[in-house]
Amino acid sequence: MSDLFARGEKPEYLFWVGCAGAYDDRYKKVVRAFVKILTHLDVSYAVLGKEESCTGDPARRAGNEMLYQMQALRNIELFNKYGVKKILTICPHCFNILKNEYPDLGGSYEVINYTEFLDQFIRNGKLKIDPSVYGNCRVTYHDPCYLGRGNGIYDTPRSLLKNMTGHLVEMDRNRSFALCCGGGGGQMFKEAEKGNKEIYMERTEDALETRADVIATACPFCMNMLTDGIKYKNKEDEVRNLDIAEMIARSLNL
Repeated sequence: MSDLFARGEKPEYLFWVGCAGAYDDRYKKVVRAFVKILTHLDVSYAVLGKEESCTGDPARRAGNEMLYQMQALRNIELFNKYGVKKILTICPHCFNILKNEYPDLGGSYEVINYTEFLDQFIRNGKLKIDPSVYGNCRVTYHDPCYLGRGNGIYDTPRSLLKNMTGHLVEMDRNRSFALCCGGGGGQMFKEAEKGNKEIYMERTEDALETRADVIATACPFCMNMLTDGIKYKNKEDEVRNLDIAEMIARSLNL
């Protein structure tokens, strides 16, 4: 982003890649898919590159408030330095903390989740999806906690999926009653309590009961946990776990 400012350019959006998008090999594919869509739509955006750091969400959820504030204040200083006004996110954890918790530290920005962002382009006719790619696929959608219960975003992911398939099937536990993937609140980084069934396994079973060909997700934590669940159940040859951005990019032949 510093190179753009040096040339006198100021993009409309900052695309916040997030830790998973930067370091997790599986989720890097989601980032690339979303970038292809942004390029296809001719969106004016930039990334921070090596200047991007963690939002501080994992530190805060694990109880390290001091580390969270150190990370957040550094990011806010960087945002203000570049005059950032609008932030695009693909991770619900980043979305939630940037939107709802950074303002307490003086960092108030327009933070937009990618599902709502892309849904607007479909509604105004600028994003046209080929429904034949996933038209015959049976798809179920897992609600990420920080999109659903945390921010009330239930309809837009489903709207995007309905543009790609006529076979969207719901799990018994969905929307505000959806079960967590088991990765939130720092749980992804620790072992389950002794004697307890792994939450990710229970949620994977919910998804498999729908007999879906694709389990659609919109969160790196959810993708990680459900992919592990599919492997544990030996269903890799029958069920795919895809992010909505990946599905849209493929439907656009990108």
